[in-house]
Amino acid sequence: MSWTPPASGVQLIGHKVARGGTGRPVRPSHPAGRADEPDQLIRNAPAARRRIRTVTDNTQRGPATGPISDPELPTQYTPAAVEGALYERWVERGYFEADAKSDKPPYAIVIPPPNVTGTLHLGHAFQHTLMDALTRRKRMQGFEALWLPGMDHAGIATQNKVEQQLAEEGKSRQDIGREAFVARTWRWKEEYGGRILGQMRRLGDGVDWSRERFTMDEGLSRAVQTIFKKLYDDELIYRAERIINWCPRCMTAISDIEVDYQDDEGELVSLRYGEGEDSVVVATTRVETMLGDTAVAVHPDDERYRHLVGKRIKLPLTDRTIPVVADTHVDPEFGTGAVKVTPAHDPNDFAIGRRHGLESLTIMDERAVITAPGPFEGLDRFEARAAIVEALREQGRVVAEKRPYVHSVGHCSRCKTTIEPRLSLQWWVKVEPLARAAGDAVRDGRVTIHPKEMEKRYFDWVDDMHDWCISRQLWWGHRIPVWYGPNGEQICVGPDDEPPAGEGWTQDSDVLDTWFSSALWPFSTLGWPEQTPDLAKFYPTDVLLTGHDIIFFWVARMMMFGLYAMDKEPFHTIALTGLVRDEHGKKMSKSNPNSVDPLTWMDAYGSDAVRFTLATGANPGADVPIGEDWVKASRNFANKIWNATRFALMNGATVEGPLPDASRLSAADRWILSRLGKVVTEVDAYYDDFEFAKLSDALYHFAWDEVFDWYVELTKSVFAKGGEAAQTSRRVLGEVLDVTLRLLHPVVPFVTDTLWTTLTGRESLVIAEWPTTVSVPGAGSGAFRDEAAEAEIGLVQKLVTEVRRFRSDQGLQPGQKVPAALALDGTALAPHEDAIRQLLRLLPPGEEFHATATLPVAGASVALDLSGVIDVAAERKRLTKDLGAAEKEKADTTRKLGNEAFLAKAPEPVVAKIRTRLATAEADIARITAQLDALPPA
Repeated sequence: MSWTPPASGVQLIGHKVARGGTGRPVRPSHPAGRADEPDQLIRNAPAARRRIRTVTDNTQRGPATGPISDPELPTQYTPAAVEGALYERWVERGYFEADAKSDKPPYAIVIPPPNVTGTLHLGHAFQHTLMDALTRRKRMQGFEALWLPGMDHAGIATQNKVEQQLAEEGKSRQDIGREAFVARTWRWKEEYGGRILGQMRRLGDGVDWSRERFTMDEGLSRAVQTIFKKLYDDELIYRAERIINWCPRCMTAISDIEVDYQDDEGELVSLRYGEGEDSVVVATTRVETMLGDTAVAVHPDDERYRHLVGKRIKLPLTDRTIPVVADTHVDPEFGTGAVKVTPAHDPNDFAIGRRHGLESLTIMDERAVITAPGPFEGLDRFEARAAIVEALREQGRVVAEKRPYVHSVGHCSRCKTTIEPRLSLQWWVKVEPLARAAGDAVRDGRVTIHPKEMEKRYFDWVDDMHDWCISRQLWWGHRIPVWYGPNGEQICVGPDDEPPAGEGWTQDSDVLDTWFSSALWPFSTLGWPEQTPDLAKFYPTDVLLTGHDIIFFWVARMMMFGLYAMDKEPFHTIALTGLVRDEHGKKMSKSNPNSVDPLTWMDAYGSDAVRFTLATGANPGADVPIGEDWVKASRNFANKIWNATRFALMNGATVEGPLPDASRLSAADRWILSRLGKVVTEVDAYYDDFEFAKLSDALYHFAWDEVFDWYVELTKSVFAKGGEAAQTSRRVLGEVLDVTLRLLHPVVPFVTDTLWTTLTGRESLVIAEWPTTVSVPGAGSGAFRDEAAEAEIGLVQKLVTEVRRFRSDQGLQPGQKVPAALALDGTALAPHEDAIRQLLRLLPPGEEFHATATLPVAGASVALDLSGVIDVAAERKRLTKDLGAAEKEKADTTRKLGNEAFLAKAPEPVVAKIRTRLATAEADIARITAQLDALPPA
């Protein structure tokens, strides 16, 4: 019985690939005869119990509509046949809808709104899995949990999509006009936008769809206009000329996050300005901008140029002279120590220009075409670059040329056009008082950043934040609510104001940066500026979980606007994650072959497998490598849960009635309940610290190793005997499965809900209670702990592991049965003889029993009769050959290490490697010799 599909033919037993430092589970190897696989367990179950039925207890909170799963578990779990229907039933039953009138304590997360043009990628899947786990757990803990979904209108990305459609029709947006273009963009959004929302359902996102929001819906648009007006009236919004990132293709300013930097091959050209002793050499990769130079800058302490400071020198190819200024921004150790200053086309030059009162000359238009009068006017910037270099070369002004010169160049993330820094009249937010408040909220503890070491990155941004350019030269977005009059008037219009009427009044043509509306997301989605019940109940939200790469672009701006508009922080905790990378740690990119569509993995292995793989790599703030083999391993884990639960049900595991009194529990029962209680405590602590990798690892090893590989095996002999002990263990096994499935549910919701509803007969794990402790009648109040039972079963595990290792060393097959005499009397192992024999495939000693090997373990001994079980001669021959190879290796490494000349010349790593080889050879000799000694006579 196996999880279907995969079609790959690759079967991994658990997580075989170790991942350093990620907390990813790695299956331990079982040296000889690991616990039976679930399909074997099911075949060995009593025939009368092979029909799995649900229990009829429906004593769970929530409407009594019955369990979602079928009344019987199929022999195979097919995720594709279960997940979609199960998710829709969760939604139909309203499990994810939050009630603002509830008396329960609130817990709220707003989803980082994906672009309306977007599709689900692994980064989304990663963060959504973690947010969903947090919300599902809080819902189970009795909170009124709200996970609010929505989308961002994605101004430039969406406008590009519609412009591409128009281009296919031979039209531009200017051809159809602004009003028609905006209407068409709304139609595109309704028809093509929001694919990611359906994909979120595939992943299992437990979001409140009744509260879905869009950054340009009526309520959020009102919020945008309200806060713009408030900022404007408080003189925190202003209009001014500054340097911005300009895309000549999209014809708009763009934010820093929309600029992709890559190494391009260009040329570094060194030019001589001025004549004779009054000349200076500067170097540039953007020669065309020299037409807009208004100074040359040198460091004030640079002796080489002190005689030039204050003088004017001739600017080549022009009729102008420009001054030489002294500015501490210049690095005298870099290049020639002199830099050209083009204030209108470089942000650093703009700052120098303002300090020295320099003129800012714009020498390109919006399409990056040269506008400076002269022979280069009308040329594209790259055409002009080549032409200007040639003209300077003819004049003997080119001192040196380095080609190719690889350097970092910004490109528009949407259309890949090279970005042009450009002086432009734009709208700005004065961020200093807002950023100071955002920093104070973290410093005084109102907001916690997790992990704490990420605080520095946050403070680096908010403590040195520059004013924010919020205007974009687009048509799709929130239009700036400012009107200009015929006599230079300027009026900002609020949402309840009438715009000025009359001839000559026009509205600003720009729209707002999408990050402006996204910065309002934690409170605008709850109804602000209206004082709604949602706002009163769920603001501030509890956790913002997002990638550390957008601390500045989104996190800091939400902090600024939340504190400004609401006078209260927008969230209590900022939980920062890393980025998803491929299994080799490389960044995933659509342009690289390592990019993965998570839907492909969900189709092949199920959504639970993808979610669990992502969670097991989620260490706070750290990047997350992921590979398909790990997803397959997670699929196998879900398969293990499925088949082991089927086996347990077929053997009568139940949740009916209270747990038996402690006096009736076996040591194995007490051990697993004690371990279960500790795991409950561990998992809660890990959730509180956002340690998803550790909690997933703890649950993985508890479920697979302790419950399925040990407790189920230890109880097989008990079930076979029947009686009161069997009934007791059936109830304990039901309890352990119940709690384990609850603990696993937030991360792997589909398979756990299906199994749990079958086990309990109750409605759904989504609305089940979160386990807080494990209590046992007759064991006193509080959480059940039994260190003695844990120590006792630890001895059983030690004995079984040692004998398995010996069996493996002797070449026995895992299922091969061997006669053995056990000397357990007087030890804690005595009550477990039946289970030990079952686990180790040990037959009772017969009349012809002859001990050929005796193993002392844990105060007891196990005598094995291997006569006739193995081919002693063949095994002795194999081991003798291995011993000879090990002795040869020892001799070779000993000889090298005894060679003083070799040791004097060889690098230390080489010598260390040989020492390691010697130690390994010596250990192999000892091991093989012991195996030979343990062999029976031939």
